[in-house]
Amino acid sequence: MADILGRLDLARVINATGTVTRLGGSTMDPAVIEAMAAAAQSSVDIAELQGHASEIIAKCTGAEAGIVTSGAMAGLLVGSAACIAGFDPAKMARLPDTAGMRNEFIVPRNHRNSYDHGVRAAGARLVEVGLPDRSTACGVRDTEAWEIESAICEQTAGVLYLAGAHSTPKLEEVVRVAHAARIPVLVDAAAQLPPAQNLRRFIGAGADLVVFSGGKAIGGPSASGILCGTRRLVASALLQQLDLDYLYDDWHPPAALIDKRDFTGVPRHGIGRACKVGKEQIAGLLAALARFDSEEDAGRNRRFAAIADSLAAALRKVPSLDVRTVADVSHAGMPLTEIHLGAPRAAAIAAKLRAGSPSIHVDTTFADHGILILAPTCLRLKDAAVIGSAFAAAASIP
Repeated sequence: MADILGRLDLARVINATGTVTRLGGSTMDPAVIEAMAAAAQSSVDIAELQGHASEIIAKCTGAEAGIVTSGAMAGLLVGSAACIAGFDPAKMARLPDTAGMRNEFIVPRNHRNSYDHGVRAAGARLVEVGLPDRSTACGVRDTEAWEIESAICEQTAGVLYLAGAHSTPKLEEVVRVAHAARIPVLVDAAAQLPPAQNLRRFIGAGADLVVFSGGKAIGGPSASGILCGTRRLVASALLQQLDLDYLYDDWHPPAALIDKRDFTGVPRHGIGRACKVGKEQIAGLLAALARFDSEEDAGRNRRFAAIADSLAAALRKVPSLDVRTVADVSHAGMPLTEIHLGAPRAAAIAAKLRAGSPSIHVDTTFADHGILILAPTCLRLKDAAVIGSAFAAAASIP
């Protein structure tokens, strides 16, 4: 990596923010890189490879089927396209034009976020319900399941649900009202790992489709994700993502997912064709998923704790810093390092760190409250001393 950065005249970023896409996602394990390199040197039938991926993803998630996508947002796009078009190739060909189709996704108002653009890109219209009174400290309730139920109509293609540690209403309640009307539930769980049990949690609660990021906690390529769920919806999503440049007699989709007899002709390239996944991303994601699924949360935290402890020790050498090691309860107790400062000072120090050499990025989500957060997920042990020195220099500047 140092060689390619040098040739491009780029410096390595020390990433204490975490597995964010803007800084390249996760740092991959050598076994993941090896799997990607091996795949890169071979040709393979991508549909057949996705068929094998489906078996592995299904085993890890408890879903009927699963595919590798080019990211979580791409999973939302092809997942919502599946809910809208089903197995109808004419509808697939028309997306994102959804005139005359079921094209509405009901979403709790407190679940709206920038990434639901993936659903809208498929041609869906979002129908917001409820009020975020609890989230805005105006009351004790947010959206409730009955409000989702009351919004279901002939145009409803699905319910969009943003998973989180404290998401309301409960997914089980949403599934109950949606399934009573035979409406699928699409769950955005992009950043809900760890804990590892969340791989199965949302499918276990009855969700029809679940999206995970592959380039965050799983440790796969940044441009990868997982869409898992019911076999028919996953198959529709895959069809709308694959290269389908075949004559019908030559077309052999993965039989465990797709029965070509359901089609009188090969569907045209779908809306997900722009989100194609390479053999390298599929191989890397599967290697990373196997590693993530086999490692207990406690063992993963012990690995990260060694980095977090070294980081805290280096930072405590700077007298003006209030350094605390905390457990991220939303992610299985992963250790984080918090630095408590005055609000203007926190933002100023973060800016100086980014502008330094090497450039050090920290999580500034709560900088306006005077808190900087450092995650160990993309750090190496030797980074602790460098970060400590950089903080000492930045903190000494008024």
